[in-house]
Amino acid sequence: MHGDLVVLAVLVGAGAFLLLADRTQIPYPILLTVGGTALAFLPGVDEFVLDPDIILVAFLPPLLYGAAFFTSIQDLRANYKPIGLLAVGLVTATTITVAVVAHAVVGLPWGAAFVLGAVVSPTDPVAAAEIAVRSHAPRRLVTIVEGESLINDSTGLIAYKFAIAAVLSGTFSLSSALGDFVLSAGAGVALGLAIGWVIAELRKRLDDAPTETAISLLTPYMAYLPAEALGISAVLAAVSAGLYLGWRSPELVTPSTRIQIVGFWEILTFGLNAVLFVLIGLQLRTVIDGLDQYSAGELAGYAAVVAATVIATRMAFLFPFNFLSRLLVKKLPRRTGEPPPDFRLTALLGWSGMRGAVSLAVALAIPLHTDAGDPFPGRDLIIFLAYAVILVTVVGQGLTLGKLIDLAGVYDDEETVAEQEARARIAASQAAIDRLGELENEEWVRDASAQRMRQSYEFRIRRFESRLDEDDDGEIEEGSQAYQRLRRKVLEAERAEIIRQRNRGDITDEIMRRIERDIDLEDARLEI
Repeated sequence: MHGDLVVLAVLVGAGAFLLLADRTQIPYPILLTVGGTALAFLPGVDEFVLDPDIILVAFLPPLLYGAAFFTSIQDLRANYKPIGLLAVGLVTATTITVAVVAHAVVGLPWGAAFVLGAVVSPTDPVAAAEIAVRSHAPRRLVTIVEGESLINDSTGLIAYKFAIAAVLSGTFSLSSALGDFVLSAGAGVALGLAIGWVIAELRKRLDDAPTETAISLLTPYMAYLPAEALGISAVLAAVSAGLYLGWRSPELVTPSTRIQIVGFWEILTFGLNAVLFVLIGLQLRTVIDGLDQYSAGELAGYAAVVAATVIATRMAFLFPFNFLSRLLVKKLPRRTGEPPPDFRLTALLGWSGMRGAVSLAVALAIPLHTDAGDPFPGRDLIIFLAYAVILVTVVGQGLTLGKLIDLAGVYDDEETVAEQEARARIAASQAAIDRLGELENEEWVRDASAQRMRQSYEFRIRRFESRLDEDDDGEIEEGSQAYQRLRRKVLEAERAEIIRQRNRGDITDEIMRRIERDIDLEDARLEI
């Protein structure tokens, strides 16, 4: 097959998987995993060897920063106990158990076995959260999964670097590694916060969407690369910068810029994940060809054993701590609003340990040779087994998580969520009315404009108050829905008219798009 046709097939396939994810409600990480596997066996795809040096630098910073930026710090604080336990304790346990199994069963040398353990130890911030949300998981489960996957990347990648260094140099010191871990983590967080503060001060002085979007893209690299050069935790630097700027973002950007940046990061995250799975698909054939000393049965058996070890370690780690928490729950004070341990939630959390792009990136980044010039021991087998774990956890666990949630009967109280949103909107509208009262005496404020605006906010308050009233007959909401329907019909007429004017040559495409954008924003505003 001609190379251009292969590229076309990859692009069409990625678009088809995204469309299929939307139509079937299957989370896109599942489809990308399946598609990447299928790509390895696509006729005409030549053997492909990827330079490992570019993987971590090119893909990890934006993936980690983007996940951190959209993570709620409040939710992290509210669930810091389980998140800390999983992000440090479980990653360490998984690294060790997988290394032991890989050495005893698969036959990997100890150094390479620990590399494999570190590669598959962290869950993925995109795959785990996307699958959990699409499976209608409870909010607390999603929060813990997101927080765990965000923080455990740091632990897993630090362990990965220590294991890689041990294999490359042939030496390792546990006491030195622990000291380096603490120093590297603390310095990485400090650098990330410092970079975040500098970027925040810069963005406060900007009001240009393209420039701010470009700075948003450069920020993870500005945190990651200096940390990498200094030998400290580049992962924690990128994550810390993302958390800091995500918290301060409401005061840094204008509404129109925020809309563009959010859309940009959604596309970028999907694109980076898609490219990574395409790259592993292209390289998987080369990896498999390098494992010709193993039979298909042996490879399948090794993959099953390693994947089962990853899943079993997670389950075996979670349930004892859940049981211990139940014993101590009456003796230790719980924070207000903190729910008691729930075995059903623990089981779902144990089944939500999906691996993804992060494990894939670090597996592909394993060096080709040691410092002595010898081939890195077991590199192809490590990549194959890592991809097998991703395949089992993303596809196997991802497709069944929703059914397990239904079986467990663990859901969010949708009424409570709706009530919280309604009260927040009422408070925001009342704040607007109060501010309007302060501004009414200004010379530039017209009475008619102030009155019209006041009536709009008063209606909004009545509308959301009706959602909190159990005895409400729904008349206000029905009237609002009828107004939205009428407004959309009118907006469609506006949109059609500017298209006609463009087609007649009365206005340019630039003018049409400017007006069309305003119409689109009004249309989107009607969703509230």
